[in-house]
Amino acid sequence: MAVSLKGKVAIPEDRFEMRLSGSGGQGMILASVIFAEAIGKTDKRNVVQTQSYGPEARGGASKSDVVISENEIYYPKAIKLDLLLTMTQESLDKYYADLKEGGTLIVDTSLVTEFPTDKYFGLPFTELAKKEAGHVMVANVIALAAIAELTGSVTREALTDAVLSRAPKGTEEKNKKAIEIGFAEAAKLKAKKG
Repeated sequence: MAVSLKGKVAIPEDRFEMRLSGSGGQGMILASVIFAEAIGKTDKRNVVQTQSYGPEARGGASKSDVVISENEIYYPKAIKLDLLLTMTQESLDKYYADLKEGGTLIVDTSLVTEFPTDKYFGLPFTELAKKEAGHVMVANVIALAAIAELTGSVTREALTDAVLSRAPKGTEEKNKKAIEIGFAEAAKLKAKKG
């Protein structure tokens, strides 16, 4: 059964909507582009990515949506999120209402301290990036790998290829390490939550 969008467009049931949100400079836009590329290059699903910046280039709120479907995607923007990644308290406060009931909430517990629900997956992406991968700028890659592990929406190989195709020269090893960390930490969290 399809759901209608303002009586104009039928939305397929297999439509999966995710939002990556944080503050400008955390790489959420790049992360969503990478995730969309990983899906688009490796399987028969359609994918579209849209983005929105806050008024400030760095420090302001930013969000980027990825919509995935086996059917045509006639409306590219998220309607009701299946998954929400929040890398800051501000982004959680701002976008939590867009998460559908039963949707997956993933938060960076390094920077988020107040939660509207006890149903979430929390990992300290920023701390892991600093301490384990050696640079805070790969927190977004750790988060992508965690999403891939928690949802099964993209393979490790596809994600790795997409990340490395966008990684600045000289950062390949840090990015590979970030992918490893994200998959491993999310697998531990998944096992713990059952």
